[in-house]
Order: sequence, then C-alpha cells, then structure tokens
Amino acid sequence: MALRFLTGAAALALTAGTASADYTVTILHTNDIHSRVESINKYDSTCRSSDEAEGKCFGGMARIKTAMDQMRSSMQGQNVLVLDAGDPFQGSLFYTTYKGAAEAEFMEDIGYDAMAVGNHEFDDGPQALADFIDAVSFPVISGNLDLSAEPLLSDRVQDHLVLTVGGEKIGIISALATDTVDTSSPGDNVVFQDEIEALSADVAALEAMGVNKIIALTHVGLPKDLEIAAAVAGIDAVIGGHSHSNMGDAYPMMVDGTAVAQAYAYSKFIGNLTLTFDDAGNLTDASGTPLLLDASIAPDADMAARIAEMGAPIEEMKTRIVASAAAAIEGDRSVCRVMECEMGNLVADAMLDRVADQGFEIAIQNGGGLRASISGGDVTMGDVLTVLPFQNTLATFQVTGATVVAALENGVSQMEEVKGRFPQVAGMTYTVDPAAEVGSRISDVMVGGAAIDLEKVYGVVSNNYVRNGGDGYKMFRDAMNAYDFGPDLADVTAEFLAKADGYTPYTDGRITVK
Repeated sequence: MALRFLTGAAALALTAGTASADYTVTILHTNDIHSRVESINKYDSTCRSSDEAEGKCFGGMARIKTAMDQMRSSMQGQNVLVLDAGDPFQGSLFYTTYKGAAEAEFMEDIGYDAMAVGNHEFDDGPQALADFIDAVSFPVISGNLDLSAEPLLSDRVQDHLVLTVGGEKIGIISALATDTVDTSSPGDNVVFQDEIEALSADVAALEAMGVNKIIALTHVGLPKDLEIAAAVAGIDAVIGGHSHSNMGDAYPMMVDGTAVAQAYAYSKFIGNLTLTFDDAGNLTDASGTPLLLDASIAPDADMAARIAEMGAPIEEMKTRIVASAAAAIEGDRSVCRVMECEMGNLVADAMLDRVADQGFEIAIQNGGGLRASISGGDVTMGDVLTVLPFQNTLATFQVTGATVVAALENGVSQMEEVKGRFPQVAGMTYTVDPAAEVGSRISDVMVGGAAIDLEKVYGVVSNNYVRNGGDGYKMFRDAMNAYDFGPDLADVTAEFLAKADGYTPYTDGRITVK
C-alpha cells in the first residue's frame, strides 16, 4: 500500500518534470513532530502494541524513515529536498527522558537536509537546542534571531543557507514566531526581530548572491505564513509549522504566486510539494498531496528496534514516584462530569498555577479529560498519565466575560447524559441549575471574588482540545491571542503535585449545583 502512495507522489514530480520549465524540485517536509517518536493513535497519543497489531496506528519516527526512504528511492534521478519546519521537541516521555537526543538521533538517520528552529526547541533553554544541533549533521536555521549575545547558539544557528540540488542553487530562509519569549524559554540573550523584516533582508542577501529560487522554512503558524507570502517578494514557497494545520485539499495554498504548505503535526503526515521553475527562476507550478503515514507503511525495522531499546527506561519512568497524596483523589467520571470534583480542582489549579504570573485568571478543564482517580500515598508518573493520557497541552487565550459564560453554559448543557464537557474550574466560581433550560443554567459567576464582567477580556488557560472546540467549546476557536502548544498537561499536574510536598485533595464549593 505504501508504494501506491509513493507512486502518486513520484508521478507528480514526473509530470511537472515533463512540462516546459527547466527545473523541478520535490520538497518532502514535516513539522511539529513533538517527540512522537513512537507511533500514535487517532488521538495523537502513543499507540499501544495491540493497536499496532490491529493496524490502528499512525506515524512515529520509524514510519517516517520507511516512507522517506521509499519516496526518495521512487524519485531517483529527480531533485528532492527533505525539510523540517521545527518543533521536534516536547510532547512525549521520549523528550522528557532524553531532552532532544532521541529526536536528533532519529532525524539524523532519516536524513533531513535542513530544519527550522521551533519555539519548543527553547523549552529547556539554549543549551538543549545547542546539544541537538551538535548531534545532527544538517543545518538548523532561523533568520529573525539575533544570537550575537548567546554564546551557545551564535555559531550554531544560521540565518539562511544555500543548497545545491541538481546543479541549481536553492536558498533556504527562516523565521520563528516572536512570541516564543512568552511560550518558551529562550532566555534574555536571544533577541527576536520582526519576521517579515528579517525574511525580506535574507531574500535580498540571497538575490545579491544570484540565488533566484527561495524557500522560507518557517515556524510562525499558517496565518502568518499567508501574510509572509503576500508581503515578502522573492519567496517561491513557504514550508511552515507551529499552527499544526491540516490543509487537506487546500494543500498547497497559493498567495500572489507563492506556494504555502504545512503538514499537520505529530509525525502523522509527510508533506509532498513539487515546484517547477522556468529558466529565470520564476515559479510556474506548485502541486502535491501530503502522505498519510498509516498502517499501510511498515515502520523501519532497525529504527523500531532502537526506539524500543530507548523506550525501556521510559516504561520504568511510569513507575517513578513524583509526589504523595494524603488521601485518594476522586476522579471518577460519575462525579467529575456532573459536579465539582477533587481531580478537577487539582488539574485546574495546576493549570492556573503554571500561568498565573502571566496574567491569566481563569482555568477550565473538561471533566471528560479526567480518566481516573488516584489512590492515597505515593503517586507515580504512571498514575498521573492514567488520569491524563491524551498528551493534551496547555492552551492559553483571551475571551470576553460573555464568552466565558457561554462556555460554562456549553459545559453544563449535557449534565443529564453525564457528558465530558462539564467544566471543572479554577480562579472562578459558578452556580448551575440542571433543571433549567439549556442555555440558561448558569448563574452567579464570580472571577477572583468579583462578579464577572461580560464585556471585560479575561485571560483563560485550558487544554488544546477544549481551546480548539472539543466537547462543544466552539466559542473558543476564535479566541484572541490563542496559543495551544504549551507543556503537556500531565507534566504540569505532576509538577504541581510535587510542589505540594504531600497533596491534600479537596473541594471548596467553587461549583454549586442547585
């Protein structure tokens, strides 16, 4: 089955190659792998071995390896580039354990030609990114970072580069989202410049060198990529990441003659974009279809064995004691989906504690995201992962008080059916009347001890599933200043538990059910 997809990709390149243009190159690309070293299930969480045997798994580094090797083999004699648009870091226990070393080893084996710096490459400061760069042979670039004051990175991260492919020079430029200072930990020595200004300067530098085929490899999100494509003359294609966009049939999008492409996230797809240029270096055609890395593509056996070897201590990590609890923490679905519960308070408190110093006031956690209780006594990482198994990430955003109330109304709209949308909260209190009509069940909403102001804009923290409309929270999809890719919620909760030095579960009346 894999070769059926690969033949289709190769056919795109061959078709373009027979056109009147003089030069064709195919770009195979990934983005936002987020440490999905192992294969994933349909929820983008680590796939169980039984699911793999039943053909229910996707992605994983070993599957990327197989697909890349097959695609390059099927396009022998053609021009191919393999690029990554950033964020191989953060998202599984492989990153927690190896801090980028596993991702570096497997990306090196896959054979990338270049990678953009993503915001999560700074999650453990400049040192982890420096170590990653030292472990790979391909260049890692970002053109809007002033690194002159950061000795760990000043001679490791390039502004741009020129690759010779099939006798032609291709310029690669890059930019990283400027809000990385808020979403990660680059440190005071990393200075961010405006993305469009930096990219324009790098285009000018490449054109002065005689390079007339230029690709922007960015980590700024699809909306910004579209803005870049419209604003920066001289870019032929933008290969992006950060927003985890599944472009579907819109792949690639064309903006003023520039192709824009992204390939979702979590190792689930390989982007496959064929570009055709005329003699003057003008882009005359852009086409392609991302390859879904499903069970029809067998994981590379050698890499799969190495992943299993490195995964052994991770299995041991699941038994690692991270905290202690003075009593059992109630997390049963029959409680957490209809009323305030101890587990809901724990997770919501943990979320708000993590971002309170950034000005966020409210936390909302869907009850359906809480999958178990925790016994009293020692708490292991495995216990926390059992409660929070989905690898959801912390999401921050801003909405009006009216939107917060609408979200609460959604959360209590299916209490009779014990649905997972029930809102566990922190930083606020509310009253719900399950007997009232849907849409009119919420009252007495207080934030920080004051009545909610329907017109005021509040900072909210939740998980990425809820922020993107899961469990009916569609009102959050258009939230202001949304960022969905914070640390894993399980890690945030484990760290909060550990800080308590003996956590005592509780309820405090923050949710009143009439």
